[in-house]
Amino acid sequence: MLTIHHLSVDFEVGGDDTAVFARLFSEHIKEWARRQENERARSRLLAGEAAMAGEDAGHDPASGHAPAPGCCGGA
Repeated sequence: MLTIHHLSVDFEVGGDDTAVFARLFSEHIKEWARRQENERARSRLLAGEAAMAGEDAGHDPASGHAPAPGCCGGA
């Protein structure tokens, strides 16, 4: 996960800078939100498949590690 603490955006355009920024920001924030929702949907799908297979939903079997005690059903 990436966290951006400070972000500065500078650009020059002809016309109303505020309107151009708002349009560009809107386009990109919608794409970001779409990707976030796809990731959440993928996580829900994988958790559902793991539950059907009888695996701990919060445990990634590919990690090679057992769940921690008290976490995801670990003993």
